[in-house]
Amino acid sequence: MRTFKAPPERKLPELSPSIRRARPRDYIEWSALRRWGKLPSREDSPAGYLLREARERVGLTQAELAERLGCSQQAVAQAERWDANPTVRFLTRWAQAAGSRLEIELR
Repeated sequence: MRTFKAPPERKLPELSPSIRRARPRDYIEWSALRRWGKLPSREDSPAGYLLREARERVGLTQAELAERLGCSQQAVAQAERWDANPTVRFLTRWAQAAGSRLEIELR
């Protein structure tokens, strides 16, 4: 009988913090990294993903939230994208519809 010996584990080199991703993470990956505290600081607050997180936290579907906001489900889906750029007025309405409070902080 032959025995199998696994190859030694190779450790990948650490990437420089100045290296940027070529494309944004998908929501599932971003959410997991955020929960684990492993998200790079420059990726901690894409507005669209924060909006999706707030909607999911209260258990609303995109269609239900759209009805509360008086817009289409497609508008909600577009606002939940990585590169979304919603207005403060829209953010305020979203927070109210999700039973939350909007806080904006400039540092």
